Amino acid sequence: MADPHLRSANHMNDDDGRVFLGLMSGTSVDGIDAALVHFDPAPRLLFAHTFPMTPALAADVLRLSQAQARVTPDEIGALDTLLGIAFAEAANGLLDHGGIKPEDVTAIGSHGQTLRHNPNGVAPFTMQLADANIIAERTGITTVADFRRRDVAAGGQGAPLVPAFHAAILRDAAEDRAVLNLGGIANLSLLPAKGAVRGFDTGPGNGLMDAWCLRHRGERFDTGGAFAAQGKSNEALLQRLLDEPWLQLPPPKSTGRDQFHLDWLEQKSAGLALSIEDVQATLLVFTAHTVADALRSQMPDCRRLLICGGGVHNPVLMARLALELPGIEIASTAAFGIDPDFMEAMAFAWLARETLAGRPGNLPEVTGAKGPRVLGAIFPA
Repeated sequence: MADPHLRSANHMNDDDGRVFLGLMSGTSVDGIDAALVHFDPAPRLLFAHTFPMTPALAADVLRLSQAQARVTPDEIGALDTLLGIAFAEAANGLLDHGGIKPEDVTAIGSHGQTLRHNPNGVAPFTMQLADANIIAERTGITTVADFRRRDVAAGGQGAPLVPAFHAAILRDAAEDRAVLNLGGIANLSLLPAKGAVRGFDTGPGNGLMDAWCLRHRGERFDTGGAFAAQGKSNEALLQRLLDEPWLQLPPPKSTGRDQFHLDWLEQKSAGLALSIEDVQATLLVFTAHTVADALRSQMPDCRRLLICGGGVHNPVLMARLALELPGIEIASTAAFGIDPDFMEAMAFAWLARETLAGRPGNLPEVTGAKGPRVLGAIFPA
């Protein structure tokens, strides 16, 4: 019997499009998103599903990805293998659900799980785990992975990479619009009616809220924003959070859990006597404010904001964004036919397609790289 949670958008047909499978695990570590995408040539989502990580694996990712964590080579190697197995199982699980044979899939595009992201250091780097050799071996499908490091090697941030996909499917010559990915880290894609596409990370997205919720409620995320709704934003804490120097940096810029984590939050909240609910409420306002401030400063004529990622399901956060951005029409990407939960997985399916075609996957205006680059490494079936 079909899995009731499986998203099915369309069915296979006989046109000339090719099928790619995208795999994505984000900063929130709430699961592995798998999306089967048909390009004909416009992308159409065939099947999609989120496969939860085991609690032990998720805990390892969270522990080792914190900025202050001491990580050994053995731990990195083991996590790389275990994530590779989990990603392969997610890909195979999606194919089983959809009744698709591996030979019908042109390639897998795997983002992997970010362990560290430091493109601005003395020795710039970004590190995503989930061994693509294992994915290719266990699925029998050519796998494209390690998308970010080529952009970093070319002097870029390596992130965000999804604005190119957003532009390909959601740009409109009649209006200035933006796409907001509200994942563990929030990032904006600026899609002007005319001119260059731009994009950048704006701040912690759901990441800090998720981490605080896990610590104090034992839940990986704040379902419906109920935890935050029980508290009241604290102005003193909010101002301390907004004083973070990274927020003042101009684009291009990117960030991750190694920048915004619970140790950082504890340093900012030192000496303040706050309830756990008030902290959660403040974190929600902080996320909405950083997004709104970035959009106002970088695209003041924006008329429409389309939102994808887990945050779209948080009505308290969505309401706060609307309050912070009066005059801008805010909607889920679902209104334009794109499932907000699987936008990034679809993007990495698309990036795999671009790589195999020998086309660049980055936008230098977004990442700051020296020029367009073909991204990723190819691991044949």
